[in-house]
Amino acid sequence: MSDLIKIFSERGDLAHLALLLWAIGASLGLWFVLREWAAAVRRFDDFVHALELFNRRARRRAIDEE
Repeated sequence: MSDLIKIFSERGDLAHLALLLWAIGASLGLWFVLREWAAAVRRFDDFVHALELFNRRARRRAIDEE
């Protein structure tokens, strides 16, 4: 890695190196956020499914008690 930094510094491309590191960091951050968002969507979907099951059972119980 130090060789890569040396090559960039000798050629005066430190701005490009900084931009590359920023882009990698931003991409990793976006990947992490999207992964967490997808997990949250799955958890919410599981919750809605459990709520629907509860409501269905509650309606059946109410009909059976009548």
